[in-house]
Amino acid sequence: MNLPDSRNEHIQVYVNGRIVPRSEAKVSVFDSVVQGGDAVWEGLRIYDHRVFMLEEHLQRLMDSAHAMDFANIPDREEIRQAIFNTLHANKMYDEAHIRLTLTRGEKLTSGMSPEFNTLGCSLIVLAEWKKPVYDRKGISLITSAIRRNPPQCVDSKIHHNNLINNILAKIEANLAGVGDAVMLDVDGFVSETNATNIFFVRRGEVYTPFADSCLPGITRAKVIELCREQSIGIHEKRISISEMYTSDECFVTGTMGELTPVLSIDGRQIGDGTSGRVTEEIRNHYRKLTETEGVRIPPAS
Repeated sequence: MNLPDSRNEHIQVYVNGRIVPRSEAKVSVFDSVVQGGDAVWEGLRIYDHRVFMLEEHLQRLMDSAHAMDFANIPDREEIRQAIFNTLHANKMYDEAHIRLTLTRGEKLTSGMSPEFNTLGCSLIVLAEWKKPVYDRKGISLITSAIRRNPPQCVDSKIHHNNLINNILAKIEANLAGVGDAVMLDVDGFVSETNATNIFFVRRGEVYTPFADSCLPGITRAKVIELCREQSIGIHEKRISISEMYTSDECFVTGTMGELTPVLSIDGRQIGDGTSGRVTEEIRNHYRKLTETEGVRIPPAS
C-alpha cells in the first residue's frame, strides 16, 4: 500500500472491545454506520504523551450520541481506556491522530429504524501516525456550490458521520487543485470549509461566522478563548463573500490541521499572500497550549 505514512500499514485498531491488526479491523455489514451513516465521531490529537482536549471531545461525543438517541452508550471511562489501550498497542505518544467513532451499533436486519438496534453501540478507536495535514505555509480555497446544512435540515451541532455534502465540496476543491472549499449557508453567508472552521482578520480584529450552520469546533472555541485572553478583538458575525475576499488575513482551524493560514480564496489573494501577524500570534499561543495541556496517557497496565 502506498500510504501517506508507511508506519500506518501495521497499526492496531480497537473495534468493540478487541484490538486487532488493520487488516482485521471491520464492522458488520449490518452496522448502522454502513446502513445509513448512523454514527457520531471525534478527532483527537496526541502531543508528547498527552491527549489534547480529551474531555471536551468526549463531552461532544456524548452530546451527539444523546441527540441521536443512541441506547447503551459506553461510559466515558470505557472510552478513555479504549483510547489509552489503543495508543499503547501502537506505541503512539506523539504526532498521532485518533478517529474516534461511535455507531448506533449492529442491526438485527437491514433497514432504517433504530428499533432494529438491540445490541448496543459499536466503538472504534483508529489511531494513526499523522502530523497536521495542511501545508504550514498556508493553503488556497475555493467557494463550493454545495451549501452547508441549516439547522432545519440536519443540525450541525450533532457531530455525525453523514458527511456527503462536505465530501461533495471537497471533490470540488480537489478538482480545482486547492486545499479545501468554503461552504456557504443557505442565505449565501460564509459558514465554514468542508473540514474546518474559518476565521478572518480585518484591521487587527478577528471575525468568525456564527455557529448556526457550521460545527462549533473545539479548536474554534479554543481560538476564541485565546483571543479574549490575549486582548485580541474577536467577533462572531455574518460574513459575506466580498468581506472574505477583502480580509487582511484568513486562517482555518481544526484538530486535524490545527491553525492553517489561507493565502487565497477563489483566486483572490488574501492580504500579502502569506501568514499574517495576527494569525501567527494566535498560532504561537495555540502551539504553547499543545506543549503543556491535555490528559496524560497513563502507563500501560
